[in-house]
Amino acid sequence: MNIQINTDKNLTNSEEFKSWLTSLISDELVRYGENITRLEVHLSSEDGAKSRVPEIRSMIEARLEGQQPIAVTNHSDTNERSVTGAIEKLKSLLETKQGRSKNY
Repeated sequence: MNIQINTDKNLTNSEEFKSWLTSLISDELVRYGENITRLEVHLSSEDGAKSRVPEIRSMIEARLEGQQPIAVTNHSDTNERSVTGAIEKLKSLLETKQGRSKNY
């Protein structure tokens, strides 16, 4: 599974954060790893530097072998919460898709 991480100009993410995120995604999605060919993570600040309480948007797009890509989005006040919420949504969606494909 190839993981690509993108951030907008309003967020500064260290290599340590990117390494943590890559490890988290790999650990959380290991069950689906053989079906996912590529993951793109997009982090952005919805309000730029204008607000005291930032709203971070995480969008994760998963490219599945032999299927159309799927995407989930989550908003939170920190990068970590935003990403972990998006991962949970993606796991739920993958579980649903996996269950549907077994029924057909």
